[in-house]
Amino acid sequence: MLMRDLKGDDGRTIGHQTIDQLSDCDLAVSPQNYEIWLNYLCDSNPDLKRELDRLLATGVPLSHQDMEAIYEEFFATTQLSTQVIETGSRIAHEIADALDALKKAGASTEKYGETLKSASNTLSSTSLDGESLKRIVTALAGATSDMSRQNHSLSQKLLQSSTEVEQLRKSLQQARAEALTDSLTGIANRKLFDQTLRLRCDEAKESDGSLSVLLCDIDHFKKFNDTWGHQTGDQVIRYVATVLAKSALPDHLVARYGGEEFAVIMPRTSLTQAQRIAEQVRRAIEAKRLVRRSTNETIGSVTISIGIAEYTRREPHLEVVARADACLYASKRNGRNRVTIETQIDDSDLAMTAA
Repeated sequence: MLMRDLKGDDGRTIGHQTIDQLSDCDLAVSPQNYEIWLNYLCDSNPDLKRELDRLLATGVPLSHQDMEAIYEEFFATTQLSTQVIETGSRIAHEIADALDALKKAGASTEKYGETLKSASNTLSSTSLDGESLKRIVTALAGATSDMSRQNHSLSQKLLQSSTEVEQLRKSLQQARAEALTDSLTGIANRKLFDQTLRLRCDEAKESDGSLSVLLCDIDHFKKFNDTWGHQTGDQVIRYVATVLAKSALPDHLVARYGGEEFAVIMPRTSLTQAQRIAEQVRRAIEAKRLVRRSTNETIGSVTISIGIAEYTRREPHLEVVARADACLYASKRNGRNRVTIETQIDDSDLAMTAA
């Protein structure tokens, strides 16, 4: 992202505007929200600006979930790229140090070889007396001792470098996992969903296998936030994510699609099979009555609306998502707390979603 120069008075002004506007929107002035709004005011990312303008135009106050979803979409990759660069630099430094140690060890080995050769030539002399022999033994002992210390130092350095590189590798793996994971729920985020959907669609084309996509949305979620607050809203989101993850098959991908909406990629799963799983999820979520953790007050039951579509060969991968979305909205229009599959809707439902 390109950021204009924020030094001096200009930087202070834009910083104050960022804080003031976050406060006006009743949003926490957290590092995450500050980074989003600063980039928005600086117009450094057109896609970010369009998304925020769209949300602001609805007239609905921005929520914690909105800001979290925006951060996941627009800043997770930047964080990962920074981590990759930093980790790569540190690994390169460790490798350079190890190569330098090996170079020094090579020079020491060459010097030791010259000492041995000189001693061998001297020992071959017929005019060798006791004093000369003593000098040779002393020289060999000293060279051997130096070589032993050098080898020990090299072993320690290589072990240290190996340990450091392994730690950096794990750190990079963790950073990548975090960049593709929703921080609130621990399931996949939108970015990983998009990546996986492309791969699964390509796989379905090649294998001629089934692939279904499920979208679901928490019913009347705004009511939970308005009545009980964002923390309780977060609790509801985590609960739904947990049920979805437990109900999914091992090769399914459960993702937080945005806000209170979730998506599941279901490879090798027909529309009928996906519908059966979805009904199990819907009933399981509806059956439990949630309790507010901070006060033990009963929140009541949570329901979800679900839409499912099956991938068709040779169609763009986003088409199946659009049809699943049409089914989701059909569920909402028809009373919520239900599952709708694409064979239950007509072209008019698709047209309404597209509009």
